[in-house]
Amino acid sequence: MVDQVANLTLFLLAVATVGALYRVITGPSLPDRIIAADAIAINLIGIIAVVSIKLNTLTFVDVILVIAILGFMGTVALSKFLVKGVIIDRDNH
Repeated sequence: MVDQVANLTLFLLAVATVGALYRVITGPSLPDRIIAADAIAINLIGIIAVVSIKLNTLTFVDVILVIAILGFMGTVALSKFLVKGVIIDRDNH
């Protein structure tokens, strides 16, 4: 039963990832593309977590944490770039 639920979950996450990838490629605006890229990172975390559950191992937890941190930092950096035009402020007073 757990294996069937895990397979269904992997399928649904894969479909959601393909939908987000479509939005990254075609997205009407840059903010839509940024949010879709963040959704891909979240879906990837979910896929890795489900595979980890299926394999009954904790070795992928570090990978999940790295992807979560990189996804968050990428979203914040791109959002800041949209608002200010720069990512790192260099105020030399």
